[in-house]
Amino acid sequence: MYSIIGGDQKEYGPVTAEEIRQWITQGRANGRTLAKADAGPWKPLASFPEFADALGAAPAAAPPPIGAPVPSGTSPSANPRQTVHAPAVFLIVAGALNVALGVVSLLSRLVGWTLPHPQPTGNPGLDRFLELLSGGLGSVFDLVAIGISTFIIFGGYRMMKLSNHGLCVAASIVALVPCLSPCCCLGLPAGIWALVVLCKPEVKSAFESAAP
Repeated sequence: MYSIIGGDQKEYGPVTAEEIRQWITQGRANGRTLAKADAGPWKPLASFPEFADALGAAPAAAPPPIGAPVPSGTSPSANPRQTVHAPAVFLIVAGALNVALGVVSLLSRLVGWTLPHPQPTGNPGLDRFLELLSGGLGSVFDLVAIGISTFIIFGGYRMMKLSNHGLCVAASIVALVPCLSPCCCLGLPAGIWALVVLCKPEVKSAFESAAP
């Protein structure tokens, strides 16, 4: 049994090989339509030798019936590289803003810019921690934030290249964790959007196809 991904990004199936041959003949699927056999990986129909004859005899262009699944290869939005572009850029922007905030904060400590003095809370232990945070300990946090943000930027860049799916997922998770991503107002939606896109079967397949 087989399953395919339509141009609406939905999964159709399980169906038999004969049904897929009929869809190919009717123009509802083509060699670029993503499909899988049972629990196998997603790959274009052209990769299945059992459909070579049907693909060779398929009409050049046939309008699909109303309500029928549109082949993924005929929809511009089905291009995995286009699908990942926007969330990848969002990750890069969120990471870049985090780097900028970290650099400004770090420089303010190194050159002695005046920082607001933390107000006493009445808790000696917490007051001591806030004093440390505004001094040397704060510089350590700034460096960590810059390093994490650089990782998020790198993850967004690799996502645009459809390279290293696991690293891209890790960068997306880091971006949406508030305590790890200083600019959480952007990191949270960027991380969620990237994760949703990275979990799409056609995107996963594109990463696998692009792997050396």
